[in-house]
Amino acid sequence: MPSEIDRDSALVQEALVQIDTVAWVTRYVGGSGSDRIGFGLALAPGDTVRTVLRRLSQRFPQLQRALWDPTSGELGEHIEVVVNGAILGVRHGLDSEIKDGDRILLFGQYMGG
Repeated sequence: MPSEIDRDSALVQEALVQIDTVAWVTRYVGGSGSDRIGFGLALAPGDTVRTVLRRLSQRFPQLQRALWDPTSGELGEHIEVVVNGAILGVRHGLDSEIKDGDRILLFGQYMGG
């Protein structure tokens, strides 16, 4: 018969980060360019904003090209990254650790004049 500890450990869930894409960024992940598409990515110990974005963009070659600068390997200029409600660089950087339940939002920069 399973012990109380065995039953509790069976309830332990995988640690996840929620990544949402909105507006025209959804075109790079199979969307129409006007909707919202979300992904729950499993976290590995020590995952950072950079590692989870790399993992997601490896699944979608168009996102890979749009999100990362091919020369520097760093983030490109046209997609904003928001972590837990703050634009990247305010409270979090690319190498900030991600924890279970964190949320990342990818949305396109709008330019005009």
